Amino acid sequence: MNGQSQKIENGDRPAETRRCLGFSGRHSLFLSLVFGVMLFFYFTNMRGMSPEWNPKQWMQSHSTKLFIPFSMQSKTNSSRSKGKAAGASIGLAQDATTARHPQLPSWLTERILKAKAAWQTAAPYVTRGPYLVEYPYEYHFTINEPQKCEQEKSFVVLMVPVAPHNRAHRDVIRSTWGSEKMIDGKAVTLFFLLGKQTESDAEQVHQQLVQESKDHHDLIQSDFVDCYKNLTIKTMVMLEWLNSFCSSAAYTMKIDSDIFLNVPNLVTMLQNAPRTNYMTGLVVYEAQVLRDPSSKWYVPMSILSDPVYPPYALGLGYILSLDLTKKLVEASQYVKAFYIEDAYLGLCMYHLGIRPVDPPNEFSFHVFPLIYNRCDYSKVIATTVHGYEDRVSIWRDIKRPGPHC
Repeated sequence: MNGQSQKIENGDRPAETRRCLGFSGRHSLFLSLVFGVMLFFYFTNMRGMSPEWNPKQWMQSHSTKLFIPFSMQSKTNSSRSKGKAAGASIGLAQDATTARHPQLPSWLTERILKAKAAWQTAAPYVTRGPYLVEYPYEYHFTINEPQKCEQEKSFVVLMVPVAPHNRAHRDVIRSTWGSEKMIDGKAVTLFFLLGKQTESDAEQVHQQLVQESKDHHDLIQSDFVDCYKNLTIKTMVMLEWLNSFCSSAAYTMKIDSDIFLNVPNLVTMLQNAPRTNYMTGLVVYEAQVLRDPSSKWYVPMSILSDPVYPPYALGLGYILSLDLTKKLVEASQYVKAFYIEDAYLGLCMYHLGIRPVDPPNEFSFHVFPLIYNRCDYSKVIATTVHGYEDRVSIWRDIKRPGPHC
């Protein structure tokens, strides 16, 4: 009904009701006025939801102000959209309406309740457009390992975002750098983070994931749609999970699935790193916000008016002290989420007043593929690898005995 009461004509009433009431024209007019006043006050609080107010237009007209107080309405609405609270709300509304107006005819009470029910259970989500993502929002974990960090007393937690169907990447990692569990007495714990599959084989893939989880105990899956445009959601859900289930660890590293990671070098660096407000990786400074609509990373002025981003660590692999997981989740309530996940984290860090820092060795991270050389790979922490190179063979060669250089 969109906040507007419907005009109720005498002819709308059932014939039996009109005969039982036996009202004269003057009585009908008086009763109509009473009902009109009552309905005016009843729907006053709903007028803010009239069709004249368009949430999408409002967001677009205010979106040049990036740092806005972002309420947790999405989380509240998410439970409503799943119907958890709608039934209770309607029931309370019915009791309250009947208690205040016991003299209302049943046909009118029913009409009011139907109108309220339609308003309360309407889907709350209005698309934010192609560049904004649905976060904050109450996502849930469908596959989880809530005890593993505590059981392993993790020093650093490796989080690898990967598509649900991409079993090959997970197996390569498990058989290479993901198999290194203890370095210099420091426990290293590996998890793969997945969203949900939406293709026609979704159920089959899910059953395969359930079995894979039983075999390896390293999968974390949430109920957001797993796609490129939702990488920011994936990252923020990762931070939520770490804050809830791995807060006793010292550090986490988000690392892409096509990266070679030198775990011993990572642990060596972290043993001398700050324990709080620490973020490092391949940090970029004064990166331009791309305005070319044909670019994969195009961001319109309506989303971000600044010409450059604050400093941020590239998404190929970045490291956080665990205290930042909670702080970044809290910052996300004030920074509008858009689809470029590493730049978005930079904006959240900027909101917190914390700058990411360069690693001690500026050559530790390589965004462009580093051609394999045993000596060079022994010095890096993370690098992308050419697709034609066998990562399993690289790892076996780097781990064989003998000098690297």
